[in-house]
Formats: sequence, C-alpha cells, structure tokens
Amino acid sequence: MRRTIYMPRYPECWSSCGACANGRVFILEILVKPGDRVAVDDNVLVVETGKVALDIPSPYAGTVEEIFVTPGDDLSERMPLLTVHTEE
Repeated sequence: MRRTIYMPRYPECWSSCGACANGRVFILEILVKPGDRVAVDDNVLVVETGKVALDIPSPYAGTVEEIFVTPGDDLSERMPLLTVHTEE
C-alpha cells in the first residue's frame, strides 16, 4: 500500500509565542532516497523553522517510493513530503 507522509501540523504554541516559527519553514536536509527502507520513527527529513531544526519521522515502515520536496523548499502544514510503500 502506498502511504504519503505529510508535513505535520505546526504546534499550537507557534501562534502564541512565535519564537520557533519566526521566518521561513523549509527543508534543511533529506535523510532518505527512493529505494531506502525505513522503520516507524526513522527520521526522513530535517526542517528548519528559523530558530530550531526539527526531525520529521516516518509514521510508517516500508520502502521510500517518491520524494516531493528538495532542500530549501518552503513548507506549509499538511504539504505532501514523500511516499512510502508499506506491506500492510
């Protein structure tokens, strides 16, 4: 089954504090490539928020099929990041 990993929803504290989300939210680094096997909670991307770098883990185990982003791309909530083929 093909599963898509999306950019997670921004934490609620970003709207009240704003320190983490000050500026761009973008792809800093892609840690996988098509054909790589990933387990649940393996980090697949690193996102930069202006103040912090955040690891984005895979919620699925399987094989990376397609990556929709490149380093430097700006992100928005629920944006598709990559797909993983799972055995489920």
